[in-house]
Amino acid sequence: MAEKQRRKPGETREKLMSAALTLVGKGRHFTSLGIREVTRQAGVVPTSFYRHFRNMDDLGLQLVDELGLVLRRMMREARANVSQADKLIEESVAIFISHAQANRSFFLFMAQGLAGESRAVQEGIRSEMRFFASELANDLRRLRLVDHLTDQDLDMTCDLVVRSVAFSLTDLLGVSADDDYQIEQIRKRTTRFLQLIFVGAAHWQSAG
Repeated sequence: MAEKQRRKPGETREKLMSAALTLVGKGRHFTSLGIREVTRQAGVVPTSFYRHFRNMDDLGLQLVDELGLVLRRMMREARANVSQADKLIEESVAIFISHAQANRSFFLFMAQGLAGESRAVQEGIRSEMRFFASELANDLRRLRLVDHLTDQDLDMTCDLVVRSVAFSLTDLLGVSADDDYQIEQIRKRTTRFLQLIFVGAAHWQSAG
């Protein structure tokens, strides 16, 4: 009882979310997880789950919010480190891979969620990706790299960038975290993907 009294507010919630991510990191698919399995991993009683979440979808949506914070930290780091336009793609890809490696379970959850059975979690992740694309568009406008594009075509370009990076994420998560050679190959290939997109965007003629 004394241990329960010392427990900080939100501690059980964090334990449950961490437990779900731990299981995902061990190879489990989020949609296959049950409440009893997650509470057992967290070391709490099953009834405590319902004090924090309505169901597993609700827990998944809370994880999406946490994933959003990870993505925003990634964007802030990219803005702080990328001052020259010619280094934008190369350095941004390096930062992305660094964050994906440091937060591997979160990005596994993201990759699973994009093709998962939970519509709520899938839409939550897609919403984060749309936000990421809109922030990228704002940065490109600020750097005056794509002034010839209409807003619609810029949005399409940024959507293509985000989709390409998300696809590269599946490659990255498919190799061992300590396989430096394969990770470097993915970094180079992703950089080339984005360079090709921006070469195309530079020569794109927006209608009208």
